[in-house]
Amino acid sequence: MDKSSYFQTDIYAITCEALSAGRNNIEVVQQLLAAGVKIVQYREKEKSKREKYEQCLLLSKMCKEAKALFIVNDDVDLALAVQADGVHVGQGDLPVEVVRKLVGMEMLIGVSASSLAEAEAAAASDADYLGVGPVFGTNTKGDAGEPVGLDFLALVAARSVKPIVAIGGINENNILAVRNCGVPCAAMISALVSKKDIIGQVSAIRKIINKQ
Repeated sequence: MDKSSYFQTDIYAITCEALSAGRNNIEVVQQLLAAGVKIVQYREKEKSKREKYEQCLLLSKMCKEAKALFIVNDDVDLALAVQADGVHVGQGDLPVEVVRKLVGMEMLIGVSASSLAEAEAAAASDADYLGVGPVFGTNTKGDAGEPVGLDFLALVAARSVKPIVAIGGINENNILAVRNCGVPCAAMISALVSKKDIIGQVSAIRKIINKQ
């Protein structure tokens, strides 16, 4: 399967051990993969590089076996070390053109965008997809900024020729509004990892989508 086609899937799951109800990222991703989630991003700000490496090494293997994409947030060196499928960078990280030189042409690069200028720059860059948001208010990421809203998401979706992942405050109550903006792929953190029954939560979200 062409890697870009994964962004036509419904759920882009992002890890956060602090919100995972006492479970570690390995346990959470096992449930996400068992539920059929096809994109997993590893995002951990507080762990040591060694601890992140050890978790990512196993998670990368798990995702490959499940035919899911494994994407590392921010850490280009970590993504390379564990042979991840991709790396996602923010506006304060290394520029996309530098990341591309480091990772080569096979690894996917995602870039965050929260303004039209950032989205246009990302669309013109070597990035493979754009992470647009925060669409709604969120407490998951302390530096997320003000919500960009659905109108902005729809505007970027209409202009971009590259896949878009909506992010920020997305859950089962608003995912249809996101999809109605022309963005089929939605990133979720607490709406997934904080649930006791992650497999059941993924199923419930997909039932909502399928009734659309």
